[in-house]
Amino acid sequence: MSVLLTKTLRSSTFRVALICILVFGAVVIALFSYVYSSTAAYVQGRSDRAIDDNRAELMAAYDRGGRPALISAINKLAADARPGEGVFLLADSSFAVLTGNLASWPPALAGSSAGRRDFRAQEWRPDAADRPLLRAAFATLADGSHLLVGRDISDLDQFAGKIDIAFVLIVALIFILAAVAGIAVTRRTVGRIESINVTSRAIMQSGLGKRVPLFGTQDEWDQLAENLNSMLDRIEVLMGEVKQATDNVAHDLRTPLTRMRGRLERAAIGRRDSRSDQALITDTMADLDDVLRMFASLTRISQIESASRTAAFRSVDLVEIAEAVVELFDAAAENKDVELKTVGERPVVVVGDRDLLFDAVANLVDNAIKHGRGAGQVTVELNRSDDGAVISVSDDGPGIPADEHQHVFRRFYRLERSRRTPGNGLGLSLVSAVARLHEARIKLFDNAPGLKVELQFPSG
Repeated sequence: MSVLLTKTLRSSTFRVALICILVFGAVVIALFSYVYSSTAAYVQGRSDRAIDDNRAELMAAYDRGGRPALISAINKLAADARPGEGVFLLADSSFAVLTGNLASWPPALAGSSAGRRDFRAQEWRPDAADRPLLRAAFATLADGSHLLVGRDISDLDQFAGKIDIAFVLIVALIFILAAVAGIAVTRRTVGRIESINVTSRAIMQSGLGKRVPLFGTQDEWDQLAENLNSMLDRIEVLMGEVKQATDNVAHDLRTPLTRMRGRLERAAIGRRDSRSDQALITDTMADLDDVLRMFASLTRISQIESASRTAAFRSVDLVEIAEAVVELFDAAAENKDVELKTVGERPVVVVGDRDLLFDAVANLVDNAIKHGRGAGQVTVELNRSDDGAVISVSDDGPGIPADEHQHVFRRFYRLERSRRTPGNGLGLSLVSAVARLHEARIKLFDNAPGLKVELQFPSG
C-alpha cells in the first residue's frame, strides 16, 4: 500500500488532478467573490442613494431657514424613519450633539470635515449581540456645525459574514472532495498501469505467455488491455511463424546442401573424369539454383509486404493476365492431361501491379495443376460485382482440409509434413502478400471435389 501511495503521489495523473483542483477552486473563489461584490455594491448603492436624498432634503432646509430649520427637518425625518433605519445627527463646532438619534458624534469621523464612511455605534442598537454597522455621509456646514446622515447596513454586514462562512465551508468541502476524488482516480489509474507493468515485466522474464488482466468494466483501460493482449497474441503467432519458418528453411536447405557436399566429397576422393565432373557441376548448379530461388522468393515477398511496389500500380485487365498465365502453363497442363481454361466476362479492370498479379495467378494455377487430379480440370474464372473484381482458380483434386485454411498462407508451410515433394511452401505466401498489397481479400472454398481459391479486389 505504501508503494502504491508513493506511486500515486508521484503520478502525473495526480499532478494533473491537483492542477484541475486548483483551477476549479480558483473558479469557485472568483464566482463567490463576484456574487459578494455585486450584492454588496447593490446594497451600498441603495443606501448611498437614500443617504444622498435625505442629505439633500436637509441641506435644502438649512439653506431656507438656517440651523433652526435644519433641526426641525432632522427631527421630522428621525420621527418618520422606521426604527433602526435612518441615522441623523447635528453637532456644533465642538461636536456637541444638538439633535438627532445618535447619542454622540462617532469618534471614527472626528478627524475629517466631510466624507462618507462606515462605522459602528453600540448605542444605536443596544440590544444587538454585535455592534451594528452604520454607513454615513457627513459634512461641515457654513456655521461650523457638523451634519451626519446615515443608514443602518447591519443586514449587509450579516450577509457578508454568512457569505464568508459559506465561502470557507464550500471551498474547504470542494477541496476535500476534489482531493479524495483525485487520489481515488489517480490510484485507480496507477493500479491499472501497474497491472500492465507487472505483465510487461513477466513477459520480459518468462516469455509471451502472460496477458494483461481485464477488470470487466468495459472502459478505456479494459479496451487498452484488450488491444495489448491482441497485440501480444499477434506477436506470439508471428514469433511462432518465424520459428516455424526458420525450422522449415533449415530443413529445406539441408537436403540440397547435403547432396552437394556428398557429390563434392565423392569427387574429392575419386579420379578426375570430365564427364562425371560435368554431371557433378550440373547437379550442383541445379541445387544451388533451388536455394537461390528460395531466397529470391523470400526477398520478393518481403518487398511486397513492405508496400514498396505501389509505384507500378496502373489499370490492368485481369482477363489478359489470366489468359497469359493459362498460355504459359498450357504445356504443363497437357503433361498431366489436365484441361486448363479461362471463363468469365471481360474486361475485368483493377488498379495494381501487372507483374505481381501475374505472379500471384501463376502460383495459384501452378498449385492447382500440381495438386489437382490427373486428367482433371483447372478453371480460372473472372467476374465483376458491385463489391469489385473477383478472380478464382479451382481444381478437382484432394483439396485442403478446412482446419488448414488459415495456415497454408504462412511461409514454408506445407501440408506434407515430410516435405519430400518438390516445392518450398512459398507460393501461397507470395499470393497472400500480393493480395494484401492490393487490399484484396483471399478466400479458400471447398470445390467438392478440389479447392477453389478466390481473390476479391475492392471496387474503384
